[in-house]
Amino acid sequence: MRKLPPLRSLHAFEAAARHGSFKTAAAELGVTPTAISHQIRLLEEQCGRLLFQRRPRPLTLTSAGASLFPALRNGFDVLAGAIAALSEPDIHGPLRVTSPSAFASRWLVPRLPKWREANPGVPLEIIGTDAVLDLRAGAADVAIRYARQPPLDFAAREVCRDAFFPVCSPGLLMREARPVQRVADLLRFPLIHFDWMSRDPDAPTWRRWLAMARSIDPDLKMDKAWDLSFREEIHAIDAVVAGQGIAICSDIVVSQELENGVLVKAHPLSLPGYGFYVVSMPHGARAAAIESFSAWMRSVI
Repeated sequence: MRKLPPLRSLHAFEAAARHGSFKTAAAELGVTPTAISHQIRLLEEQCGRLLFQRRPRPLTLTSAGASLFPALRNGFDVLAGAIAALSEPDIHGPLRVTSPSAFASRWLVPRLPKWREANPGVPLEIIGTDAVLDLRAGAADVAIRYARQPPLDFAAREVCRDAFFPVCSPGLLMREARPVQRVADLLRFPLIHFDWMSRDPDAPTWRRWLAMARSIDPDLKMDKAWDLSFREEIHAIDAVVAGQGIAICSDIVVSQELENGVLVKAHPLSLPGYGFYVVSMPHGARAAAIESFSAWMRSVI
């Protein structure tokens, strides 16, 4: 007979250890930080060991806590995977792939015929959304996540990293009699901006690109306003393709347009971007299909 502490205490400890914060763990579990602290105290009493160093901040695990955390994290992952597998009636059904909207539309969907050629027995269900779907809850089998670093607590495989360039329609440049020879020449054209919902202070925006460009064009004026702004990246790209202006775009997301000449780089100066990661639950029921999908993405990127 197994002798285990209350599940509520184990769940509270795993969440607090994973986030390094009682407050964030409380928000995830829908309780108060005091409740999290109380459950962990009960677990520490039953274990007879302190699990967290609470002073000084930040919150850190003791050696006992560091030993317990991986076992609990992996156990909850296996349990979540088993529950998700029970709700999936057919493991041979469509592999559900969630992806950022712009990447799904501009990169993934045009290449799906290549997937069908290589994997005719594994249909895909593409979920294009900028929301982060909960893989633990079975909202999708695999996610394409776009981030600086690989997501923690999941199986993550980096496919590629991108860079951001000012891009535009070649027809837009041809409308001007004077060629683009320096950074300041770009300011003659409408600048297209889109929101970065991640609130990343280092996001590759026009503001950052122009600040970097001043190192090669000191006379560049920074008071240029955005002529057109969009909430969604995909709409900004549509406007660029339509010849409405220049935008700072991912060379991966618009790779097909750059390859076939629909878009061109208006200037070679670039900003570093992010990594594209194929993310899934460890030990999931669709592990073989997910590995095939990850390998396929790396082969066609």
